[in-house]
Amino acid sequence: MNEEAARDRRGPPHPVPASSAPGSRTGRTGFDARRLQRGGAPGALRCLIASGGRLADTRVMRVAVMTAGSRGDVAPYTGLAHGLARAGHEVTLATHGSFRSVVAAPGVGFHPLPVDPRAVLESERGRGLHDSTTGAGKILRLMSIGRTVVAEMAAELVGVARENEVLLLSSSLAPLGYAIGQGLGVPSMGVYLQPLHPTGAFGPSVIGTRSFGPAGNRLAAHVVNAGVDGMFTPTLRTTVRQLLGLPRGSARTARHAARERRLWPVHHGFSPLVVPRPRDWRPGLTVSGYWWPYDPPDAELPARVRDFIDAGPPPVFVGLGSATVPDPAGTSALVVRALRAAGLRGVIQRGWAGLRADEDRESGEGGAGHAGSRGGGGEVLTVGDVPHALLFPRMAAVVHHCGAGTTGAGLRAGVPAVPVPVQFDAGFWAARLVALGVSPVAVPLRQLTVDRLAAALTAAVRNPAYARRAARVAGRLRAEDGVAPVLATLDRLATSEPPPSAPPSALSPH
Repeated sequence: MNEEAARDRRGPPHPVPASSAPGSRTGRTGFDARRLQRGGAPGALRCLIASGGRLADTRVMRVAVMTAGSRGDVAPYTGLAHGLARAGHEVTLATHGSFRSVVAAPGVGFHPLPVDPRAVLESERGRGLHDSTTGAGKILRLMSIGRTVVAEMAAELVGVARENEVLLLSSSLAPLGYAIGQGLGVPSMGVYLQPLHPTGAFGPSVIGTRSFGPAGNRLAAHVVNAGVDGMFTPTLRTTVRQLLGLPRGSARTARHAARERRLWPVHHGFSPLVVPRPRDWRPGLTVSGYWWPYDPPDAELPARVRDFIDAGPPPVFVGLGSATVPDPAGTSALVVRALRAAGLRGVIQRGWAGLRADEDRESGEGGAGHAGSRGGGGEVLTVGDVPHALLFPRMAAVVHHCGAGTTGAGLRAGVPAVPVPVQFDAGFWAARLVALGVSPVAVPLRQLTVDRLAAALTAAVRNPAYARRAARVAGRLRAEDGVAPVLATLDRLATSEPPPSAPPSALSPH
């Protein structure tokens, strides 16, 4: 591990209280309890405040949260990592180095992983994803790309695992992280953003909304999971075996079926209000609630964004997040014309799709700031990265690509949605928004036209039923704490050893 990576992993330095010996993994008494309650306690301490004001000792865990993918595959884990760090655990978030600025939560270390996911998606192979017209076809193309990039991350993930006591693994790294944990004797558990386990209730979330019937849905999920395992198999058989000195055949222990037999625990970072826990799921699978991305307490909207919002009726947000599109200029022009047709103002986020208001040049009203007609609507502002938690509540509606995190952010804001699913699990989340009554209809990117988008926008904004339903859903989400179930699992691990018969890398789900 290089010096910079080691420094990032440690995160901001914390003062060590006099009553805590260097290198101790156990919290000590003798420091300001008010500081702990504010969330400012040293990250190397884990203390619980008892009812009488006493501080009880509980073991600290060195926790690595590992994830890979787009920005939406990273942002929710900043909130999870921050919540675990606030509780006193030593937390390192390991993800692509290009997301260094995203991982800015106090007390959370950062370990950069190789591979730039945006560069991968913008490559010739990445752009080929748009050539597939089915969810299954896109998954097959993604697996082909994934076999290459997985191998590049293996060595760094082994290094992170060696320095931690428990691994929290996103679905994008679960087979690899689990195998590494097995080889090192480091416990692990899943922290997923999508429901991926077999169930008769719905088909595999990553291939769209089609249902094959209860038996067919379960079979389809097994097929998808087996395909995902195949993406990791070459790296497990070669790189990981060599790094850890594992015997031949060890890769089989990381397969989905093997994890299922061990009742490997998985927490899911979405609300049971949005996706109720399927009744036929096995024990150890928990729908925990959303992990909201961490935003600094002093974060605020840029002045020009505030000024634009305040200058007229609430605008509509339009953004495709980390999704790419075959024709950024054409998609941008379509969005601007739909906003004008609906008589609405808009905030367009560039994202990885490269959307911008001034691409609608044929009207002669371009510009990097405000663009569009005067009067009842048509004014548009183009923005870069802006915290959704600050922007969305001030919108009349949000148009987005239905990534898991953006879907949750829109629900949290309590405003109507117009889903424009692009690929993978987006169709699944779009269907959930319509079923919840916060969206009139989903308009997939392949079917996007000015008329269809304008009609959906008009319905979402002008029909108050969608706003009322969105507000009710947001109120219920505010009562949830998605970090607490994950923290409870860590606490159980910190205060008790697994039974002798349990495999060393399987946490008890009970």
